[in-house]
Amino acid sequence: MVNEKELKSMVESLLTEMMKGNVELPKENKVEKQNETSNIEDGYIEDITLVDLKEQLLVPNPEDKDGYLKMKMNTPARVGIWRAGPRYKTITSLRFRADHAAAQDSVFSDVSEEFVKEMNFIKVNTICKDKDQYITRPDFGRQFSDESKDIMRKSLNKNSKVQIVIGDGLSSAAIEANVKDILPAIIQGLKGYGIDAGPCIFVKHCRVPAMDVISEITGTDVTLLLVGERPGLVTAESMSAYIAYKATVGMPEARRTVISNIHKGGTTAVEAGAHIAELVKTMIDKKASGIDLKSL
Repeated sequence: MVNEKELKSMVESLLTEMMKGNVELPKENKVEKQNETSNIEDGYIEDITLVDLKEQLLVPNPEDKDGYLKMKMNTPARVGIWRAGPRYKTITSLRFRADHAAAQDSVFSDVSEEFVKEMNFIKVNTICKDKDQYITRPDFGRQFSDESKDIMRKSLNKNSKVQIVIGDGLSSAAIEANVKDILPAIIQGLKGYGIDAGPCIFVKHCRVPAMDVISEITGTDVTLLLVGERPGLVTAESMSAYIAYKATVGMPEARRTVISNIHKGGTTAVEAGAHIAELVKTMIDKKASGIDLKSL
């Protein structure tokens, strides 16, 4: 029977051979070579998730390499990964597992307390006690305790034009990756329209309808929620913006306007921020959001 130490040695040996990338690949294929090369020293293996999949081509001697890479730049799909017999290559399998792990980590980790303090957010919790309850009881992520409601009443502006809410949602990584860039763009855009955003509030264990409760408490015209999306294998840092005019508890989802896929590989945070500010101004002027706004 192989003991733990021998098994670890075997895995490291396998990874070393795989990461050297000395099989199947032509010497002149610099992109593939660079993406598969890594040094293992003192048990340390370079993070394979840092490799840009759109630049990684594992097909040996492709007939149209430029065409392959052009196709990869226009899709997040994992094309050009090649195979070992009927199976994926080891590097492809490892990357799949790494991206899946990153997605899981994003769901079950929390936005750091340091980040919330640095951004000077007012912080409240829904009635969820932990992440497990947040996942299994979506209804709890829409409700607040009396204590949290009192904090909102005391700390947030009443009957303001807009209230910005940041919620961790299903991806804490999305919040920490995008909020620092998107918030200044939104606030600056709103100021250009003569609109004061007021203090921002952070909601831990937040579901989208939590914004409706905040809207009713504050009486704000437009409520804007920036929330982490359910992560996938393409990225764990995608965020969405849900915006609603005079949001109320139990209202139809069609009354929300949504901007999704806000991340560095999709709609960038700065670009989304400018668009959101314009949308908020339009909602205030038209007194509508969601499908009602589109019908005007």
